[in-house]
Amino acid sequence: MEKNKFMRSVRLREADCQGCINCIKYCPTQAIRVHNGKAHIIDKFCIDCGRCIRYCPHHAKIAVYDPLSVINNFKYTVALPAPSLYAQYNNLTNVDIILNALLKLGFDDVYEVSAAAELVSEASRKYIKEHPDGVPFISSACPSVIRLIRVKFPSLISRLLPIKAPVEVAAEIARARAMEKTGLKSEEIGIIFISPCPSKVSYAKSPLGIEKSNIDNVIAIKDVYPLLLPHMKHDESQLKPLSHSGRIGIGWSNAGGEVAGLLTENYLAADGIVNILRVLEELEDEKLHGLTFVELSACNGGCVGGTLTVENAYIATTKTKRLIRYQPVSKNHLAENPEVSNLFWADDVEYEPVFRLGNTFKESLKMMNDVEKLASRFPGLDCGSCGAPTCQTLAEDIVRGDATPNDCIYVLRANIADLSRKIAALTQDKNTDEGISPGDSELLDSYIRTLTAELASFGVPERPKNR
Repeated sequence: MEKNKFMRSVRLREADCQGCINCIKYCPTQAIRVHNGKAHIIDKFCIDCGRCIRYCPHHAKIAVYDPLSVINNFKYTVALPAPSLYAQYNNLTNVDIILNALLKLGFDDVYEVSAAAELVSEASRKYIKEHPDGVPFISSACPSVIRLIRVKFPSLISRLLPIKAPVEVAAEIARARAMEKTGLKSEEIGIIFISPCPSKVSYAKSPLGIEKSNIDNVIAIKDVYPLLLPHMKHDESQLKPLSHSGRIGIGWSNAGGEVAGLLTENYLAADGIVNILRVLEELEDEKLHGLTFVELSACNGGCVGGTLTVENAYIATTKTKRLIRYQPVSKNHLAENPEVSNLFWADDVEYEPVFRLGNTFKESLKMMNDVEKLASRFPGLDCGSCGAPTCQTLAEDIVRGDATPNDCIYVLRANIADLSRKIAALTQDKNTDEGISPGDSELLDSYIRTLTAELASFGVPERPKNR
């Protein structure tokens, strides 16, 4: 079966949707429309940033992920905790407290994503040094950023650092070690990622840069968080020494954590999808100079700001900094990890022109002219009352065949007012001594039918006829 190019984990819970237009105003890729009182998410536009989840006042946007019970589907399971998991707990001084609690929860083993992050940092330093002509490179750790570049910034695809994300490297190492330790087949081992965001759920099912992910299931930090609390032992004499990551790896959870591992001063680190859009536009326009690396995290504050976490992103950032204060810089090196055979992408990320109007340049040019003509009819208020985020977007939807000009309440009101004036004028003629001509009578009937249709399109029922 062909891989779904536009897999998404952010879904609409239709029963809870009230048809408000909050979500369409906050979506960075204009992937949401509101019609007939319900929101609709357009698969090919959505990048799973989760912003609509955060801003929906009715909690109608949700992330779909796996339940913890998936650990029962395998003979042996390995938990991959994201470093942002550690930042959810108060006064945590030892990561082993969390890792041991995961074993108590039912996992057979754990492997830290932060440990793999240190390997990715080392590989990134080496790659950037060997490819000075390719700078500035853009981080490829955030799936939402890759998907955004893939659909909206094709000229920047070549700037993506072609190295697997830490979670994928962690999954590969965890599987190889589990197979060697247990003698089980690969399909009998479950690699379970504990994720801070929905974009990594979609990544596990439909990855970019590789054919298939080693991650079997993804569960949410917010689901695991309360279950770990009863198992957390703060008596360090009772803990197994399981942690193998230092300051660089754990620091990846915060905005700026990845660039800290690159040991470079010529960088830009941006977090929050709105800020990222601005940075990508400036990169595309070649307004940013002298950079070696650009770190982009779709969530505010970095991964600690993911919608599947429980702690405030900025408090979590402080907790992370407190946790790593006395950690060694790094505990992992490529030479000491023979399971890491290849850290690089096997497939190229290809441009997906989902926002292009036509199939050819000539067709697109004609359709753009139609869009401009339509947009000039609209008031330019970008009010969202039509169900689209902007007047320009509504015009594009009309040209695609997904909307009509009457979806704009201002156009509809003007049409109704014009028809009402014409009907009033003809009706006035009808009340004179001369009466109304047969031609004008037909015209009046036509106006009334059109007015009825216009009102019906706005949800106004037709007035019942007198019996």
